[in-house]
Amino acid sequence: MDFARQVKDSVDIVSVVGRYVRLKKAAASRWTGLCPFHQEKTPSFSVNSALNIYKCFGCGVAGDVIKFVQEIERLTFWEALKLLAEQHGIPLPTRSNEADAEAKVRGALYRMHEIAVEMYRNHLRSPQGQVARQYLSRRGLTPDLADTFQLGYSDPSGQMLLRRIEQEGFTHEQMRESSLFREREGGGFYDAFRGRLMFPIHNESGKVIGFGGRALGDEDQPKYLNSRDSMLYNKSHVLYNMHRAKEAIRRNGRAVLVEGYMDVIGVYSAGVQEVVASCGTALVNTQVRSIKRHTDSVVLNFDPDTAGVRATTERIPMLLAEHLRVRIVDLEDGLDPDEYVKKYGADAYQDKVARAVSYFPWLADQARRKFGSSAEGRMEAVKSLLPALQDIPDSAERLAVADELADLVGLTPEERVRTGFRKAAQDRKSAVPHAAAQNQLPAREKILLQALLRSDEAREQVLPRLQESYIAGFRSKTIFEILRRMVETEAVVDFAGLEGRLDNPQKTLLHELVTADELEEGENGVTHLDRALACLAQMEAAQSAGSDNDLKSQIRAAERSGDFARALELMQKLSQRSISRQDRS
Repeated sequence: MDFARQVKDSVDIVSVVGRYVRLKKAAASRWTGLCPFHQEKTPSFSVNSALNIYKCFGCGVAGDVIKFVQEIERLTFWEALKLLAEQHGIPLPTRSNEADAEAKVRGALYRMHEIAVEMYRNHLRSPQGQVARQYLSRRGLTPDLADTFQLGYSDPSGQMLLRRIEQEGFTHEQMRESSLFREREGGGFYDAFRGRLMFPIHNESGKVIGFGGRALGDEDQPKYLNSRDSMLYNKSHVLYNMHRAKEAIRRNGRAVLVEGYMDVIGVYSAGVQEVVASCGTALVNTQVRSIKRHTDSVVLNFDPDTAGVRATTERIPMLLAEHLRVRIVDLEDGLDPDEYVKKYGADAYQDKVARAVSYFPWLADQARRKFGSSAEGRMEAVKSLLPALQDIPDSAERLAVADELADLVGLTPEERVRTGFRKAAQDRKSAVPHAAAQNQLPAREKILLQALLRSDEAREQVLPRLQESYIAGFRSKTIFEILRRMVETEAVVDFAGLEGRLDNPQKTLLHELVTADELEEGENGVTHLDRALACLAQMEAAQSAGSDNDLKSQIRAAERSGDFARALELMQKLSQRSISRQDRS
């Protein structure tokens, strides 16, 4: 058995996919959820635990557990295989060198980031790190909390990490690809982060892929310096703390979205562990979909200043477009989340999150503050609220929210008619895409192929009797023929091996066949072999009936032409077939 097959056979694909996608059981060995690879409102993503495959009927992606990790983490085949093996305690083979140049560079970058985390943390604990430790103390962060988030301090000279990386033997090309160093105009490198409080940024698997560095002096600008995009890190695909928060998000049925690294740590310290933030940039759709994979509910707690209010207002339509339920935490005294926790304590903050208000009363309140309560102000408030209102996909909810918003703003019945506020909500056209109708396949094709793929006995007893004429009318004829050849040549028969021998249209058909509602082994006492034999018997009976009908037609034709000798011969043949079938039964 090769190593890739060993990993696939040892790893539960439902468990692996379930770390990234909320899955619901749909059948005995089939699970469904929202596809993590494209935007969708209704689940079209399917995972089959019996065949160890996944398939999305919306965007068409499909594959095994290794392919899934490749795509979701943007890794090479070897990197995904290695990651799965390490996560599940499967010893790597002796020859475990990276199979290609890209994988080798990625491996070097991961190792360089590990070294950087270690050095930054050690430097924070050193005498030189006193300025950073004092800052953390003023912000109410304990040493234990700093350790939990692997906080560190970068060397102000800009040389310490560089010297260590050069001693480790990393190449200039690898250093250039990382976000840890910058090149001097005259040649050479220096540390990209100098004299900053360092926040490691992880992917969802928990590997460090970048850093955020906060300046500790007013003269150092920008205030926050973040890793540039690299082979490992794309800021539009990453949410800070998601690798820690995702289990709490699922457990509590919500994600708390804040603005920055310190807010995340402060909220986390208050016992609200389902907290995430964008990495120094505005929130984008890919990050929203990352949240949607784990929950349908988001609590926004941005800073209460003008910029924070504007950011909250801008984020609401984006979240609503993904069918997320949105609530707002509004903290008094103009405090940021981490400042509020420090001043009022964890219990007070937890209570604020629990009592977070729905987004539309918050929007109405902001509109009243901005435009005032005059007739003209109410009209302007209505105009400002219409875009958010029209982002609600469900028409009934949209109308209910329209009425509530009108009440909250203080719009009179006459003003509602004149502004067309309710009509604008009512006339909004739904843009929900309809999934393309799948071509229906006969149940016999589905049941037979699933049985042959999942049962050695079925292949041994049924394939030799599966005549070409039986499958001549199958859309999946090519699949069955290739499966037969695999058995004849003693190839290992499994989904991946079969899929690898098919062209794209046949691959799509294979996915459709094997991801249909399937029957489990032993269900109602029926095995896969029993089902395969039943399908075979139906095909044999259908062919036999067709042959009998053909003979009967020939007998009638012979009688009409007066060739009674030929008619008698055919009648004897028909009788012998009937006796033969009775003997077999």
